[in-house]
Amino acid sequence: MENRNVQDVREIENLFEKLKLAWDRGDGEAYGACFTEDADYVTFQGEHLQGRKAIADTHQQLWNSVLRGSTLEGEIKQVRFITPEFAVFHGLGVVKLRWQKTAPKKRDSINTNVAVKQNGEWKIAAFQNSRITGPGLMQKIFTKLSK
Repeated sequence: MENRNVQDVREIENLFEKLKLAWDRGDGEAYGACFTEDADYVTFQGEHLQGRKAIADTHQQLWNSVLRGSTLEGEIKQVRFITPEFAVFHGLGVVKLRWQKTAPKKRDSINTNVAVKQNGEWKIAAFQNSRITGPGLMQKIFTKLSK
């Protein structure tokens, strides 16, 4: 089982690389192909895209406009297998716009992915993305009050 997990982790890492390459090429179809047909995709703004086609089409529209020429930087931080065909992984990512030499730290995001192995191939069935921020005002207040 351990060798299988190593191979599956590599395959999931390759899936994440395909996702980044599709982003860098502005290829909605290739980006969508990383997801299951009925995938759920929640953006950092809370928009809920449902299905591979919606994910591909929405991203293609972005790459044809405001995100044209952008690149996606990131890496997987953790993969946890729930079953041999079902895994949860966390990735860090940031979008670098075409005119930026480096991506601003304030745009760093973390995403939670549910991956499933279908017909021997890993796909993302659910994706949720959030901006990484420091403690908010309420957390700071509660921290001070609890001391």
